[in-house]
Order: sequence, then C-alpha cells, then structure tokens
Amino acid sequence: MRMRIGFSKKLYLSVIGVFVLFAVCFVLFQYHREKAYKLELMQNRMQIYNYEMMEALGNNIMEQKAFMDYVAAHHREGIHVCVIDTSGNIMLDSNGGGKKIRLRNFKNRPEIRQAMKSGNGYGIYGGGEDGMGPKSFCFATYFSDENIVVSSSVPYNSRLEHSLEADSQYLIFAVIVTILLGFVLYRNTHRLGEHIRHLRNFAAKAEGADQLDTELQMDVPDDELGEISHNIISLYWKLKHSEEDKLRIKRQLTQNMAHELKTPAASIQGYLETIINNPDMSEEQKKHFIERCYAQSIRMSKLLYDMSALTKMDEAGRLQMCESINISSLVASIMEDAELDVKKRNMKVVIDIPSDTVVKGDMTLLYSIFRNLADNAIAYAGESALLKIQCADKGDRYMFTVADNGPGVEPQHLAHLFERFYRVDKGRSRKLGGTGLGMAIVKNAIVLHGGNVVAKQTPGGGLTIEFDIKKDASEKNA
Repeated sequence: MRMRIGFSKKLYLSVIGVFVLFAVCFVLFQYHREKAYKLELMQNRMQIYNYEMMEALGNNIMEQKAFMDYVAAHHREGIHVCVIDTSGNIMLDSNGGGKKIRLRNFKNRPEIRQAMKSGNGYGIYGGGEDGMGPKSFCFATYFSDENIVVSSSVPYNSRLEHSLEADSQYLIFAVIVTILLGFVLYRNTHRLGEHIRHLRNFAAKAEGADQLDTELQMDVPDDELGEISHNIISLYWKLKHSEEDKLRIKRQLTQNMAHELKTPAASIQGYLETIINNPDMSEEQKKHFIERCYAQSIRMSKLLYDMSALTKMDEAGRLQMCESINISSLVASIMEDAELDVKKRNMKVVIDIPSDTVVKGDMTLLYSIFRNLADNAIAYAGESALLKIQCADKGDRYMFTVADNGPGVEPQHLAHLFERFYRVDKGRSRKLGGTGLGMAIVKNAIVLHGGNVVAKQTPGGGLTIEFDIKKDASEKNA
C-alpha cells in the first residue's frame, strides 16, 4: 500500500531540502573561497620576501656573501632561497652556503615555468620527487631586468598545512543554523498541518452529517491561521443555521399553506356536493352556492398569488434592483385602481408624496408594498376613515408613512404583524378575503430594498406603518 505523505510534511521536506542544498552549496563555496584566500595570502607573503630581497641586494644579488648576509639577516623559520637562471640552473642556494649547486635542471618545474611566463608561480613538492629535502611550499618570482628567478620555499609541515586549510567554524555555524531553522520550520509546518487536519476532520464530519461538537472549534490555535480556520467554521455554522431556518420556515409555510387552502377547498367541495345531491334545488339557491364557490376560489387565487410573491422574494438573489421608479406615480396608480373600494367605504385619502420621489428597485415588489398597505387600510380602517400616505426626505433615503385613523391594532399584536399567516382577528380577516400574507410580503419587499419597517399605533387611534427606502443615486446627482 502506498504511503500517503501529509501536506505539512511535503512542505517541510521541500523547504528544508532546498535550504540544505543551499547550505551545502554555500559551505562548499565558502570552503574553497577561504582556502584560495589563505593560499593567496601565503603567496603574497613569499612574493614580498622575494621582492624585498631583490630590492635590498639590487645588482649584488649574484654575490655570494651579500646573498647569504641578507638571508641570515632576514631569516625565517625553515626558509630556503634559491637564485635560478633562465636555463633552470641554480646559481645560489641558501642551504648550500650561497654556492652554486649542480642539481637537476629546474627549468621544467611548474612554478619556474609559470614565473617566467607570468611573473610569479608556486608549487608544493616532496623530497622524494626532486631531491630538495622535505615537502615544501615553493614560490618563484621572475625578474626580467636581471633575467633571473628567485625561488623561496618553506617546509610544508602540519602547521603550514593547517594554516592553509579553511576555517571550520563557519561550517559549525552553518550546521547549527540549519538545525535551528529546521526546528523552527518543523514547528510552523506542523502547526499548519494541524490547521489542515482540523479543517479536514471538520469537513469530513460535516460531509458525513456526523454530530459536530464544540471541541472542533475550541481546538483552533490563536493565530492568523487559527483565525482563518475559525472564520471558515463560523461561516459553515451560519450557512447551516441559515439553511435550517429556511427549511423550518418552508415547513411552517407549507403547513400554514395547507391549512389556509384547506378551508376554501372544503367550502367549495361542500357547496358543489350540495348542488349535486339536490337536483331539485331552486335556481336562486344554486346561484347562491355558485357565488360562494367563486368567492372561495378568488380567495384561493389570492393566496396562491401571495405565495408566489413570497417565493420570488426568497429567491431575491436573482432579482435585478435596477429600475428607476417614481413612487408618486406608482401610488397614484394604485389609488386609482382602489377608487371604487374607497368610495364604497366613504374614505378620504391624502397623498403627500413629491412628484420627483424616485427610488431604484423592483417594480413588482414596490407595487406589492404600497398595494398591500393600501388594501389593508381600506379593509380594516372602517367607514369614513382617513388614509394618509406621506413621504419625507431623510438624506440618502425616503421615509414613507401609511397611516389611518381606524380602530388600529392592540400593542401586543404590533410585534407579530409582519409574520406570515398572522391575523389580529382571524374571523374578520377571512371574512374580508385576507390571506394573512400581505404584511409579510410588505416586510420582505422592504428588506430586499435595503430598508426597515415598523408598525405603531396612530396617535388618537389607528395604525401607522413607517418604512424607509434608499433614493435613486442617479436621480439625486442629476
């Protein structure tokens, strides 16, 4: 079975791998760089010795006594100096008392050839290779004016070898830093892995519809990643509760809908059964029962229409609130449609809405707001009542007031007035053809337009509905 490596381990191994590779490259580079620097430093010291001797002796460089006196006066531990001609022959040798020594020709030695070519050269040799004694570090300098090569060498012992080696302290430092960084990186990637594991467990439980306990939320670390995890979990709970609320409302709405439809459906069925079971019924009675069936069917139609409006509002995310609507014209049109009902009840209607009152929204929903409020006032305010529809400018909003001086609503009912299927007087509401959804439609439509609505008693008696809607910004700036 293939072993699965977690994200945090992959991240840790990737980052630490890159860092270790970088550290190794850095150590190797620094090692060779420092070794080259120390070698160059050693060459410079030998070169300075050769130049100082040549500068001090000048034309006397080939005199044995002067040569030996300088070497003795500027003696350095284990130093060996030779003067070699361009043919590779040793002219003077400090180990031979300054005399010319017949040894193997040095012309082919790398440092001599390099010195004659570029001015300076160096090499490391052992006694077994050229007969010059122990292993030595040799440096040769070519002086073109005198046409000679001065070669100085020192024993290549353990002390010199150690001095030319790169310092290991930076290597130790690099190892310590790598270990510390690896530990810190492990802590951080492990913490990241814990966050991912936490969210994975939460998602698995949520997907499997398991019981989600509060431990999952309490286990979130207190840092930026923990804050993100907490926000994701909180968002899940909000969405879950929102979905549960929607389901609860839908269940409640379905139950209420079934209950509300049951009454007119049963009435229609009863009236029709009466007509069918009584073939000798008079035409006047039949007409009466048919009219009752028609009235109940109208009530069912209104109920279904209101349900359709509420469904549209529940899906408001797909609505385009982009129409510029003149409220003065809209209200005037509504009151014109309701003129017969107003005259029938001998009511007085006062409309105080400026002609330039324009809002941006959905025409159907705005119509339902004012139509339902007007119908509600006409139906319940009573005979010879006064209905006022007013608008006040409140900066970037309009405040609308729909008030009547009818019997009003008791204070204990005001808070529930906008609930679905809530009726103050159930018998009277059904008798007047109310569905119990009108005020719920009003509130939902106002909320969808970014407003708020409140119901209160009218001073002196009656009901007042106040709500606000944002202005049309384009009209305001025009």
